Amino acid sequence: MSEIKIAATVRSEFGKGAARAIRRDGQVPAVVYGHGSESAHVTLPAHDLALALRTPNVLLALDVDGKSQLAIPKAVQRDAIKGFLIHVDLILVRQGEKVTVEIPVQAEGELAAGGNLLEHVLGTLSIEAEATHLPESVTVSVEGLEAGASILAKDIVLPKGSTLVTDADAVVLQVLSAQAEEPSAEAEATEGDAA
Repeated sequence: MSEIKIAATVRSEFGKGAARAIRRDGQVPAVVYGHGSESAHVTLPAHDLALALRTPNVLLALDVDGKSQLAIPKAVQRDAIKGFLIHVDLILVRQGEKVTVEIPVQAEGELAAGGNLLEHVLGTLSIEAEATHLPESVTVSVEGLEAGASILAKDIVLPKGSTLVTDADAVVLQVLSAQAEEPSAEAEATEGDAA
Protein backbone atom coordinates (compact mmCIF):
# COMPACT_ATOMS: atom_id res chain seq x y z
CA MET A 1 0.00 0.00 0.00
CA SER A 2 1.43 3.37 -0.93
CA GLU A 3 1.43 6.35 1.37
CA ILE A 4 -0.82 9.31 0.67
CA LYS A 5 0.82 12.59 1.60
CA ILE A 6 -1.32 15.19 3.35
CA ALA A 7 -0.24 18.50 4.83
CA ALA A 8 -1.44 19.01 8.40
CA THR A 9 -1.62 22.31 10.27
CA VAL A 10 -1.38 22.43 14.06
CA ARG A 11 -4.47 24.05 15.59
CA SER A 12 -4.83 25.84 18.89
CA GLU A 13 -8.56 26.63 18.92
CA PHE A 14 -11.00 24.04 20.22
CA GLY A 15 -14.73 23.64 20.75
CA LYS A 16 -17.78 23.45 18.49
CA GLY A 17 -17.49 27.00 17.19
CA ALA A 18 -13.84 26.56 16.24
CA ALA A 19 -14.60 23.18 14.60
CA ARG A 20 -17.41 24.73 12.52
CA ALA A 21 -15.09 27.54 11.40
CA ILE A 22 -12.43 24.97 10.43
CA ARG A 23 -14.96 23.01 8.34
CA ARG A 24 -16.22 26.22 6.67
CA ASP A 25 -12.62 26.83 5.55
CA GLY A 26 -12.53 23.45 3.78
CA GLN A 27 -10.56 21.74 6.55
CA VAL A 28 -11.29 18.86 8.95
CA PRO A 29 -10.30 18.90 12.63
CA ALA A 30 -8.26 15.85 13.61
CA VAL A 31 -6.33 14.40 16.54
CA VAL A 32 -3.08 12.48 16.03
CA TYR A 33 -1.89 10.24 18.87
CA GLY A 34 0.15 7.14 19.64
CA HIS A 35 3.59 5.85 20.65
CA GLY A 36 3.31 7.51 24.03
CA SER A 37 3.52 10.97 22.52
CA GLU A 38 1.19 13.78 23.47
CA SER A 39 -1.91 14.12 21.29
CA ALA A 40 -1.54 16.66 18.49
CA HIS A 41 -4.59 18.63 17.37
CA VAL A 42 -4.37 19.39 13.65
CA THR A 43 -6.47 20.38 10.65
CA LEU A 44 -6.36 18.49 7.36
CA PRO A 45 -7.63 19.52 3.89
CA ALA A 46 -11.18 18.10 3.65
CA HIS A 47 -11.07 17.22 -0.06
CA ASP A 48 -7.69 15.45 0.09
CA LEU A 49 -8.67 13.58 3.24
CA ALA A 50 -12.04 12.48 1.79
CA LEU A 51 -10.28 11.08 -1.29
CA ALA A 52 -7.70 9.27 0.86
CA LEU A 53 -10.36 7.72 3.11
CA ARG A 54 -11.95 5.97 0.12
CA THR A 55 -9.20 3.39 0.61
CA PRO A 56 -9.82 1.24 3.71
CA ASN A 57 -7.01 1.50 6.29
CA VAL A 58 -5.17 4.08 4.21
CA LEU A 59 -1.62 4.94 5.27
CA LEU A 60 -1.26 8.71 5.58
CA ALA A 61 2.10 10.48 5.47
CA LEU A 62 1.33 13.60 7.50
CA ASP A 63 3.52 16.64 7.07
CA VAL A 64 3.21 18.47 10.41
CA ASP A 65 5.42 21.58 10.62
CA GLY A 66 7.97 20.04 8.26
CA LYS A 67 8.07 16.75 10.18
CA SER A 68 6.74 13.64 8.44
CA GLN A 69 4.73 11.07 10.42
CA LEU A 70 2.88 7.93 9.33
CA ALA A 71 -0.67 7.45 10.59
CA ILE A 72 -3.77 5.36 9.91
CA PRO A 73 -7.41 6.35 10.59
CA LYS A 74 -8.70 5.05 13.91
CA ALA A 75 -12.12 6.76 13.99
CA VAL A 76 -13.90 8.79 11.32
CA GLN A 77 -16.98 10.89 12.13
CA ARG A 78 -19.26 11.98 9.29
CA ASP A 79 -22.39 14.08 9.16
CA ALA A 80 -25.30 11.62 9.36
CA ILE A 81 -27.29 13.30 6.58
CA LYS A 82 -24.85 14.97 4.21
CA GLY A 83 -21.92 12.60 4.77
CA PHE A 84 -19.17 15.25 5.00
CA LEU A 85 -16.26 14.70 7.41
CA ILE A 86 -16.73 16.14 10.90
CA HIS A 87 -13.67 14.82 12.77
CA VAL A 88 -10.94 12.20 12.37
CA ASP A 89 -8.77 10.37 14.92
CA LEU A 90 -5.44 9.18 13.53
CA ILE A 91 -3.03 6.79 15.22
CA LEU A 92 0.72 7.06 14.61
CA VAL A 93 2.47 3.98 13.21
CA ARG A 94 6.04 3.04 12.30
CA GLN A 95 7.45 0.85 9.56
CA GLY A 96 7.63 -2.74 10.74
CA GLU A 97 5.05 -2.14 13.49
CA LYS A 98 2.11 -4.55 13.63
CA VAL A 99 -1.38 -3.09 14.00
CA THR A 100 -4.86 -4.59 14.24
CA VAL A 101 -7.36 -3.36 11.64
CA GLU A 102 -10.68 -4.33 10.09
CA ILE A 103 -10.63 -5.27 6.39
CA PRO A 104 -13.74 -5.67 4.20
CA VAL A 105 -14.73 -9.15 2.97
CA GLN A 106 -15.74 -9.33 -0.69
CA ALA A 107 -17.41 -12.35 -2.29
CA GLU A 108 -16.90 -13.42 -5.92
CA GLY A 109 -18.38 -16.17 -8.04
CA GLU A 110 -21.84 -17.60 -8.68
CA LEU A 111 -23.80 -19.69 -6.19
CA ALA A 112 -25.22 -23.05 -7.28
CA ALA A 113 -28.45 -22.82 -9.26
CA GLY A 114 -31.69 -22.50 -7.35
CA GLY A 115 -32.01 -18.83 -6.49
CA ASN A 116 -30.20 -19.15 -3.16
CA LEU A 117 -29.11 -16.06 -1.24
CA LEU A 118 -25.66 -15.18 0.08
CA GLU A 119 -25.66 -13.62 3.56
CA HIS A 120 -22.66 -11.60 4.76
CA VAL A 121 -22.72 -12.46 8.47
CA LEU A 122 -19.48 -10.51 8.97
CA GLY A 123 -18.73 -7.64 6.60
CA THR A 124 -15.16 -7.29 7.88
CA LEU A 125 -12.41 -9.41 9.38
CA SER A 126 -10.13 -8.24 12.15
CA ILE A 127 -6.50 -8.94 11.23
CA GLU A 128 -3.01 -8.03 12.41
CA ALA A 129 -0.54 -6.85 9.78
CA GLU A 130 2.42 -4.55 9.33
CA ALA A 131 1.27 -0.93 9.38
CA THR A 132 2.94 -0.10 6.07
CA HIS A 133 1.52 -3.18 4.29
CA LEU A 134 -2.15 -3.24 5.24
CA PRO A 135 -4.42 -5.10 2.80
CA GLU A 136 -7.40 -3.14 1.47
CA SER A 137 -9.74 -6.14 1.48
CA VAL A 138 -9.92 -9.92 1.22
CA THR A 139 -11.80 -11.77 -1.55
CA VAL A 140 -13.60 -15.08 -1.00
CA SER A 141 -14.85 -17.40 -3.75
CA VAL A 142 -18.45 -18.61 -3.33
CA GLU A 143 -18.47 -20.39 -6.69
CA GLY A 144 -20.94 -23.31 -6.72
CA LEU A 145 -21.87 -23.15 -3.03
CA GLU A 146 -25.27 -24.61 -2.21
CA ALA A 147 -27.87 -23.79 0.45
CA GLY A 148 -26.59 -24.51 3.95
CA ALA A 149 -22.94 -23.95 3.06
CA SER A 150 -20.96 -21.50 5.15
CA ILE A 151 -17.47 -20.04 5.13
CA LEU A 152 -15.70 -19.61 8.47
CA ALA A 153 -13.04 -17.02 9.24
CA LYS A 154 -10.37 -19.76 9.40
CA ASP A 155 -11.29 -20.88 5.84
CA ILE A 156 -10.33 -17.52 4.33
CA VAL A 157 -6.85 -17.18 2.84
CA LEU A 158 -5.39 -13.94 4.18
CA PRO A 159 -2.85 -11.79 2.33
CA LYS A 160 0.80 -12.60 3.07
CA GLY A 161 2.02 -11.17 6.38
CA SER A 162 -1.50 -10.98 7.87
CA THR A 163 -2.73 -12.88 10.93
CA LEU A 164 -6.38 -13.52 11.80
CA VAL A 165 -7.64 -11.81 14.99
CA THR A 166 -11.37 -12.55 14.50
CA ASP A 167 -12.51 -15.81 16.15
CA ALA A 168 -11.43 -18.59 13.76
CA ASP A 169 -14.82 -20.37 14.01
CA ALA A 170 -16.88 -17.24 13.30
CA VAL A 171 -19.22 -17.58 10.31
CA VAL A 172 -18.34 -14.94 7.70
CA LEU A 173 -20.59 -15.95 4.78
CA GLN A 174 -23.48 -18.40 4.54
CA VAL A 175 -25.78 -19.53 1.78
CA LEU A 176 -29.50 -19.42 2.55
CA SER A 177 -32.10 -21.35 0.57
CA ALA A 178 -34.56 -19.31 -1.44
CA GLN A 179 -37.94 -19.49 0.24
CA ALA A 180 -41.11 -20.07 -1.73
CA GLU A 181 -43.22 -16.94 -2.01
CA GLU A 182 -46.37 -16.75 0.09
CA PRO A 183 -49.49 -16.77 -2.09
CA SER A 184 -50.99 -13.32 -2.17
CA ALA A 185 -54.49 -12.63 -0.77
CA GLU A 186 -55.67 -11.87 -4.33
CA ALA A 187 -54.46 -15.26 -5.62
CA GLU A 188 -56.16 -17.04 -2.71
CA ALA A 189 -59.43 -15.20 -3.43
CA THR A 190 -59.22 -16.22 -7.08
CA GLU A 191 -58.67 -19.86 -6.10
CA GLY A 192 -61.62 -19.65 -3.69
CA ASP A 193 -63.89 -18.24 -6.44
CA ALA A 194 -62.85 -21.01 -8.81
CA ALA A 195 -63.85 -23.63 -6.22
